[in-house]
Amino acid sequence: MAKKNSEALNRFKMEAANEVGVNLKQGYNGDLTSKQAGSIGGQMVNNICPVRHMNFTRNNRTVNGHEKQFTYSFRLVV
Repeated sequence: MAKKNSEALNRFKMEAANEVGVNLKQGYNGDLTSKQAGSIGGQMVNNICPVRHMNFTRNNRTVNGHEKQFTYSFRLVV
């Protein structure tokens, strides 16, 4: 069971590396910079728990004709 999970995690890691443009190879990857390794981990987290954004405009009731843009960001965890 552990080997199956490890293989799935490695496939997931390789897909995330391809998405961010990092050349990841099987085995040791000590030549990667911290930024490259972090971008792979960050992409994996974003794929697991994507951040959703909602934008809408509402009228301010105190000033005539004044509009304010609001952005709400949230992470959906299932």
